[in-house]
Amino acid sequence: MKSQQELSDRLEISDLITAYSYAIDFHRFDELDAIFTADGTLDFTATGGIAGDLASVKEWLASVLPNFGGHHHLVATSQVLLSGDTATARSICHNPMWFKDESQPPLFVGLWYHDTFTRTADGWRIASRVQQKGYMHGLPSR
Repeated sequence: MKSQQELSDRLEISDLITAYSYAIDFHRFDELDAIFTADGTLDFTATGGIAGDLASVKEWLASVLPNFGGHHHLVATSQVLLSGDTATARSICHNPMWFKDESQPPLFVGLWYHDTFTRTADGWRIASRVQQKGYMHGLPSR
């Protein structure tokens, strides 16, 4: 049986995974500051993005995502492994993205997020997020 602390930890981590999706999909990139540790890193190179610290990735997201008409992160089946004040998780993500130019077909991105978490004085935070590409369908020809 899981302890109340473990259940609380799992819910808090689940809330971070969800908060990330909403921050990205609604372009509220400053909300990522309360989701990641101050020295948090992200690696989106598997799907054509950048890798870097949170500030660099926020700047990149703000320059790239407005080029799309919209996108939705559907994140599910998160497998969380707790170890004291750290944790890891693997979550599947299906992310349809559509272009402002509606003559282009939508882009479907399937990936896994590999996360590490750290318990801080302010609660759990993501310390690193790395994408692992599953599929990309619908890339426009150039």
